[in-house]
Amino acid sequence: MLHNFQEALDKRKETGTLRILKPRSEGIDFYSNDYLGLARNKELQQILLEKIIANPHLLSGSTGSRLISGNSSEVIETENFIAREHQYPAALLFSSGYNANLALFSTLPTRHDTIIVDEKIHRSVHDACKMSHAKKLKFKHNDVEDLEQVLKKQNGNCYVAIESLYSMDGDVAPIQEIIQIVEKYKANLIVDEAHAFGVFGYGLVEKHQLQNRVLATVITYGKALGAHGAAILCEDVVKSYLINFASPFIYTTSAQNVQWMTIKTSYEFLKSHEHFSTQLQENITIFRNQGLKTPSAENSPIQALVIPDNQKLKTVQQNLSDNGFLTYAVYSPTVKEGTERVRICLHSFNTVEEITGLTKIIKDFI
Repeated sequence: MLHNFQEALDKRKETGTLRILKPRSEGIDFYSNDYLGLARNKELQQILLEKIIANPHLLSGSTGSRLISGNSSEVIETENFIAREHQYPAALLFSSGYNANLALFSTLPTRHDTIIVDEKIHRSVHDACKMSHAKKLKFKHNDVEDLEQVLKKQNGNCYVAIESLYSMDGDVAPIQEIIQIVEKYKANLIVDEAHAFGVFGYGLVEKHQLQNRVLATVITYGKALGAHGAAILCEDVVKSYLINFASPFIYTTSAQNVQWMTIKTSYEFLKSHEHFSTQLQENITIFRNQGLKTPSAENSPIQALVIPDNQKLKTVQQNLSDNGFLTYAVYSPTVKEGTERVRICLHSFNTVEEITGLTKIIKDFI
């Protein structure tokens, strides 16, 4: 058995796609999801530290699942706060966005239902679909006409899954057009706002005031908020259903209260520091003005530069790394062969010199 595992690992090593864990590198950050710089913000860190010193019990373990001993006043208060902020009836917190998606898609659809996903939806949704036993279908990425063609052929209850901002291409979903098609066929829309939250205010659902037209929205806090965890925003009945039937919620030990406190405090900090998102958009504009070809949206902090061929991509990333620029290369088969790319994440704290220095090196190769 171990021989089979080693064979698969050796094959990845030969193709240069073997994943290994290594310490975080020192350099100029163009690869993290810390879009607004809150994870490194000293002022926010000091606020959090003072709250922990005043309430050291926040550091204690929760001692159990939310249904046993892990349902603290802190988590309840934070959920109520999040629901009010996003103008939803209810919010349910999870330890990660992955777990939130597992809970949603493994619980709400049954074996008699159909889940229709954008072909570039996050892996967590695909994994959850396997747990649900529902029929899963795909529609072409951001293609509203193809979504309609798939929907019109279905009978019974359908769920449509999209991201508002996609993490690999950095492009934005036509959410207003999608919701019209979903409603036309009486389906249910679920939106993952992991990368949009904080970058576009509270996300595109909030921006277009679609809260009462979207069945559930997933917000994650390990990206623009610089914290950790996730929330499902939904109606009270959906929250109650998940509490009663979602295995990823029922059988998971609750996180420490310091996580819930950090989320609430970071929301408050974000509201009083709107200039971070303004600075981020200015930096995105600077990058876009360098003339590099990209499939990404013009206001997206994720800018993908397609460099077909794994070896060429590896050379580009190595040259960037040698010059102190930290980027993330996405190789096939993670993406389709011929669409390999270097994924640039822009932040509010990147300087003009850093952005132009990065692009100058890339231009030497593409």
